[in-house]
Amino acid sequence: MREVDVAAAADFLRLFHAENPAAGPVEPRLREAQAEIHMTGTYTHTPEELTFGARVAWRNSSRCIGRLYWHSLQVRDRREVNTAEGVAVECVNHLREAAPNNKVRPTITVFAPDRPGRPGPRIWNEQLIRYAGYAMDDGSVIGDPRYVDFTTMVRKLGWSGGPGSHFDVLPLLVSEGNGPPLMCAVPGDAVLEVPLSHPSYRWFESLGLRWHAVPAISNMCLEIGGIHYRAAPFNGWYMGSEIGARNLADIDRYDLMPVMAHLLGLDATDDRSLWRDRALVELNVAVLHSFGQAGVTMTDHHTESRRFLTHVAREEKAGRVCPADWSWIVPPISGSATPVFHRYYDEAELSPSFVHHPDSMDRGLGHWPVS
Repeated sequence: MREVDVAAAADFLRLFHAENPAAGPVEPRLREAQAEIHMTGTYTHTPEELTFGARVAWRNSSRCIGRLYWHSLQVRDRREVNTAEGVAVECVNHLREAAPNNKVRPTITVFAPDRPGRPGPRIWNEQLIRYAGYAMDDGSVIGDPRYVDFTTMVRKLGWSGGPGSHFDVLPLLVSEGNGPPLMCAVPGDAVLEVPLSHPSYRWFESLGLRWHAVPAISNMCLEIGGIHYRAAPFNGWYMGSEIGARNLADIDRYDLMPVMAHLLGLDATDDRSLWRDRALVELNVAVLHSFGQAGVTMTDHHTESRRFLTHVAREEKAGRVCPADWSWIVPPISGSATPVFHRYYDEAELSPSFVHHPDSMDRGLGHWPVS
């Protein structure tokens, strides 16, 4: 790991002190951080700096529509944890603490950072909770097709999971530094799931669908002032269309629209019948209805679109750039019916930020024996 860039550290500390006047003048803190970098190659964020940096990284996330409440992010400071076992335990605790009484709250757990010559721990799962995908001999898939390769890999590493259902929770893979991965099962009590039903169609329950409630992204690196926290899983709450219009509907995922069309009695032989659109709407109705019935936090794409424009207005009033990727901000269903569709957004790469690791999961794990 390289020495922390002094300029990046200074930029962040100036930002922190500018937005937190109670922290006092920035010059003493700059001198302290620069001296620490020259001595050790890095520096240590105060708890207040870490909390601010994590929240601003969310504020800067151009692909996230749910940033209005960036200042409410709960920061679990676990920088003393650098072992694979410790990270796995705290990931499970994160899931338990992120949804008290079914009320999902934005949460991040920050583990030990990279230090010169000593990389921090890393989580290889895309999210803390994902469902296995089992490739069958006839070419079909039981579960989530997106995770067939990951499922094959963890089974070779010793996971005893087999085609039990379409919703088998995958184990966590955590590595200490650049070492081999530790595999850890996610206990059932840490996985809040919602069984899906439809307010109008009784047959929907027979599909046996469900989805987990805490979308905790775990394969991105949190960068704050030149320091990289390779393991920093974070979550907000779901927008219904993420599940109903993507996870359950995409052709390379659960691909449920043809099933929905058949059960709804729609003509799937004619695109002009708009059978996909009608099936997609009913699938999303079921998701929103089910989470509402279960009392689990979820928002819809119309409400979240209005909230996002409120966020943009607040950021502009504060004199800040609000970066946004239009292709991610516009919902995957009824895009033009939402207000976020009808405008352009600033494009900028700001820091602090969440960034993708330079190597992919497959390439990163490829040198470890799995036979």
